[in-house]
Amino acid sequence: MTGSPTAEAEFVIGRGKVVQADDDAPAGRLGTYRARDGSSGAPLHVDLDGPHATLIVGKRGYGKSYTLGVLAEALARADGVAPVVADPMGVFPTLGEPAEGEPVPAEVIDDPQITATTLDPRSWCALLDLSPESGAGGLVWRAAQDEATLADMRAAIEESDAPGVDKRAAVNHLELADSWGIFDPEGMDARELGSGAVTVVDVSGLDSAPMNAVVRGIGEALYRARVNEAIPRLPWFMIDEAHTFFQGVGEAALETILTRGRAPGVSLVLATQRPSAVSEVAVSQSDIVVSHRLTSEADLAALEAAQPTYMQTSLAERLPTSPGEVIVIDDATETVHSANVRRRETPHGGDSPNASDVEIDEERPADADRPAADDD
Repeated sequence: MTGSPTAEAEFVIGRGKVVQADDDAPAGRLGTYRARDGSSGAPLHVDLDGPHATLIVGKRGYGKSYTLGVLAEALARADGVAPVVADPMGVFPTLGEPAEGEPVPAEVIDDPQITATTLDPRSWCALLDLSPESGAGGLVWRAAQDEATLADMRAAIEESDAPGVDKRAAVNHLELADSWGIFDPEGMDARELGSGAVTVVDVSGLDSAPMNAVVRGIGEALYRARVNEAIPRLPWFMIDEAHTFFQGVGEAALETILTRGRAPGVSLVLATQRPSAVSEVAVSQSDIVVSHRLTSEADLAALEAAQPTYMQTSLAERLPTSPGEVIVIDDATETVHSANVRRRETPHGGDSPNASDVEIDEERPADADRPAADDD
């Protein structure tokens, strides 16, 4: 079944109905319907009012990150939501640059730090690859449960009456975590992340383990804050290159939001070029799937395994072929839509450089920048 708008209303993905023009529930313009000849038709929006699990997929160069940026722009301008982008490629700080039309309220955090209490005791053991049942793991668990800073955790372990070998192992693991530079008593918390502006957390300068720690910490902080009613706005946690975090300690927090985030109102948007590398939960729990072009058999198989029964043709037959084109599978309305993603209003930071764009001063000697050789 393919959805189509009426002349008097615009279709809103994820809302379960065609919405009239006077509906004041927030929605973001995703793009326009795509006709069979490739031309653009009526506007197509996505629901920003209720919580959603959204999966954006597509092979490299076909607009996956661009579409995530379009959604981030819309969320930053919507009332009642708190958008947060985890940016492992360093391409989303452009959301804070001048926009065409209405400004996009954005804050960029390029040196992300979280508090030690952002992670619960189990997360600390997982992060440090320690079994909670081991001597060292048990020490870390108790320290994380009782203390608020990394320094206090380390002091508590050193002052314990545990065997020396366990204390040394636990302290060594905490010192490794400290060397990452991501833990600070003044680090990000849910209240800071829960502002109305889109918060871009640039984790591109971090290695895999600390990057995963930051993402897990953000996910857990946002989820707990909503469960405890500590923040009023509904968080939307958006993650580019999401497969990176399903191969590390970030996975547990993401799956918690996927399976339990609806009740407290926490949304998750995962963008990836490798849907086969995210968990089955991420695919099966997504009520909105936005797919650009895919060609990998493994990636197609991952999506087709969760293909809904109301899709009358195979996913492979419906996939677009050009950048910016998508099909949208909307579980709320049990409809499938062919669309063109709208143009971003802030600069896109994800374009690849081209050698043809490089300007070289041919008159300058090729070795002008080389240091002089030592005389000896």
